[in-house]
Amino acid sequence: MRVLLQRVTRAEVRVHGRVTGRIGHGYLLLVGITHADTESQLAKLADKISGLRLFADAEGKMNLALADVGGAALVVSQFTLYGDVRKGRRPGFTDAARPEVAIPLYERFIALLRERGVPVETGEFGADMQVDLINDGPVTLMLDSES
Repeated sequence: MRVLLQRVTRAEVRVHGRVTGRIGHGYLLLVGITHADTESQLAKLADKISGLRLFADAEGKMNLALADVGGAALVVSQFTLYGDVRKGRRPGFTDAARPEVAIPLYERFIALLRERGVPVETGEFGADMQVDLINDGPVTLMLDSES
């Protein structure tokens, strides 16, 4: 599983012009699922993300977690995180899990974040989505269940 985390002051996702998810400050999480992902890996990433201290404290240091600042997460499926561009000019996506595997894991990841007290909004799995965000910092991190 790969998660591209962006700290945002606001973010929203639209499908066919309809807003499916919107948050104020928090994290935009672009989530890619691969064939070998397990629930254990999902839980570790949910723990990591919910506990990351990426928000400034009174001294301006990154010391506060999402819950400390009343933040939320906008989770958007993003199979292109497993795009392979090493050969040719068009990416290959053979490392991305097919929907029948990815959807249950994506939904479980969302549930795991919610179980950890994170308010979660979402996109629509497999849809053509438009994501609007204001990256705060900017702070952008890549989390990978394999590392």
